[in-house]
Amino acid sequence: MIVTRSRRIDAARQALAKGDLQATHALASALLADSPADAEAHFLLGVVESSQGRIQAGVLHLDRAVALDPRGEYCAQLAKLFCLVRRDGDAAATLRAAEKAPPEDALSRDTMGCVYARLGDHAAALVHFAHAVALEPGNSEYRYNHAVTLNFLGRVDAADAALEALIAMVPGHARAHHLLSSLRKQSAGANHVARLGRIHAQARDGRDRLLLGYALAKELEDIGEPDQALDMLCAANGEHRRTLDYSFARDAAAFDAIEAHWPAVRAAPAAALSREAPIFIIGMPRTGTTLVDRIVSSHPGVESAGELQAMPLAVKMAAATRSRTVLDAETIAAASRADMGRIGHDYLKRARHHRRDPSLRFTDKFPGNFQYAGFIARALPEARIICLRRNPMDTVLANFRNLFAISSRYYDYSYDLLDIAAYYVRFDRLMALWAREMPGRVLEVAYEDLIADQQGQTRRLIEHAGLDWSERCLSFHENAAPVSTPSAAQVRRPIYSDSVARWKRHAEVLEPVRAFFEQHGIATE
Repeated sequence: MIVTRSRRIDAARQALAKGDLQATHALASALLADSPADAEAHFLLGVVESSQGRIQAGVLHLDRAVALDPRGEYCAQLAKLFCLVRRDGDAAATLRAAEKAPPEDALSRDTMGCVYARLGDHAAALVHFAHAVALEPGNSEYRYNHAVTLNFLGRVDAADAALEALIAMVPGHARAHHLLSSLRKQSAGANHVARLGRIHAQARDGRDRLLLGYALAKELEDIGEPDQALDMLCAANGEHRRTLDYSFARDAAAFDAIEAHWPAVRAAPAAALSREAPIFIIGMPRTGTTLVDRIVSSHPGVESAGELQAMPLAVKMAAATRSRTVLDAETIAAASRADMGRIGHDYLKRARHHRRDPSLRFTDKFPGNFQYAGFIARALPEARIICLRRNPMDTVLANFRNLFAISSRYYDYSYDLLDIAAYYVRFDRLMALWAREMPGRVLEVAYEDLIADQQGQTRRLIEHAGLDWSERCLSFHENAAPVSTPSAAQVRRPIYSDSVARWKRHAEVLEPVRAFFEQHGIATE
């Protein structure tokens, strides 16, 4: 019987390694039929179920496997699934269990690294990514994850070396080229433009062409070829935009719902409100939110929790809608009738797993929380809200120049200049609503003012956050905390003005945007 079980397990493992999920399922099911308490059978079935999109079924099997045998491999996969279903607390607890007997295989180590990264603990993630690379140096994805984390932790030279090693192994690895281009500002004497041009010309996959196009545009800009850079961006974004089933009407419907249901949110019940005071940093992306997060979290009484999805998820949970998107008109309508106190407590529970020191106040710099400012104000009455504003023309150009999460439908507006302009108009209108309805609750800070008067604007920020003054906030670039946004390289430098009025270099191309703003009453100077 023992021999038979061992052979079945070997066969199931081999089938899984080959991607034959049907055979793996059959063999694991046979094992489970013979012994309902077989941990390996539950593990294999959990992997198969989750691989086929049945995540909850996968969680049940893997949870049972861990209960029967808490080995590191089982814990790693269970933690991954907990993250997928937004059970971050359970994911963190499962990782702690895995650390008691760390798995010896590269896949499990990489999986643990990914979960730690998802939870914002990049230092812990790096340990596991390094182990995965050591165990399987030929695996390009393990190498890429390792390089990403080195960059998040500010180890730019090490990230550069890791990416060059990866590119030597896989010359067409588009994500590696894209990340490498972003590590630092390139120079005329040291850049990757020629290599990127060759790889981009050879690429056929749409996503690869998009990544390589952005990388090439960024480096062309760095070496003083802004017109060529914008031409490349227009081509790359246009090619990708044509593949998307997107209309601005989709985003407009969400804005409409937020505005229409604000009176209901304002009047909703709010029992057992928390007195915690998180600091929300909101605004359009690429307007200085990471810079302000860095400034505020340089205060000795504050830590950055990063860009959390905690508020969108808390609102979605309160709405109990079954729509596939987190933010939509149906969800806003349903959530507007919920108890705001419950939303606040749910938010804090979700945020807790991204905090390192619970004794400190924390920042949440998810820019898209500008759409949730009404919920934030009602659910967390002691929360402080800071909104970054930037010249609208520079905002449009900056969104167009930055490649956000490609798979996220939230950023579909960002591949077309006029789509971004339309989005900005609604952002501006919504911020005007919050200013009228919640006077003094949201501090608006102009990026340009922060650049021109760092100390004066920093004092405004710190005072609004309810903090005592600290000189450390002026030395934000010395903050050693990880940065996991596209602004990682910029916020490790002192204040600089290179990005102010950048749009004027491309005034001719951006003329339709300027005209659109003029038509909608948006000042561009």
